[in-house]
Amino acid sequence: MVITHHGGQCFKVSFGDLTLVFDPISKASSQSGATSLSPVRFGSDIALISRNHPDMNGAAEVSSAGKEVFVISGPGEYEKGGVTVQGFLTKSEYGLSKGQLEATNTVYAVKLEGMTLVHLGALAEPALSLEAREAIDDIDVLFVPVGGNGVLDAAGAAKLATILEPKIVIPMHWSGMGEKGALEHYIKEEGGASETVDKLTIKKKDTQDKDGAIIVITP
Repeated sequence: MVITHHGGQCFKVSFGDLTLVFDPISKASSQSGATSLSPVRFGSDIALISRNHPDMNGAAEVSSAGKEVFVISGPGEYEKGGVTVQGFLTKSEYGLSKGQLEATNTVYAVKLEGMTLVHLGALAEPALSLEAREAIDDIDVLFVPVGGNGVLDAAGAAKLATILEPKIVIPMHWSGMGEKGALEHYIKEEGGASETVDKLTIKKKDTQDKDGAIIVITP
């Protein structure tokens, strides 16, 4: 499995002949001027959308390379190409319209190649529902927003990561979006130790000796 970061909350996961993407960035994101995100330019077999916002809902962009993308955009149970997905309803405060107090966010637990990946999306609260907590166990890789401004900030991200006990933590919502210095604040909150890579190539056996290791993937 190879994981690459494409800014914001967008991560591409390649495994065998399949490609999965979390929160692909749409063309409309670059037009808003609120962030410095670039729309994605690759094809994907599966696209998971946590929050219906241009910074995270670019399913059309990942279907433009000749692939028929299977889009998952809300709570429920899904299966595609040997990949199983569970989506859990949560709340976000990111990118709200005037007068809007909160928005729907979906946390995804994805099982593939014997591993469990959990992507928290644009989660605003450092807690998950009882349903999600009971269903999600033994997390190999946790993608956690750290940027504040409607999603978890450094302290909230650290709190939830401690509760969920993942083997590997990948911070997100710090590149092209989020508060200035959010990544540095999060790493400091977690004790200051982290590893930085341009892509993460990983197998199940590689996670066995990890205990909350923070791996930063540069876009």
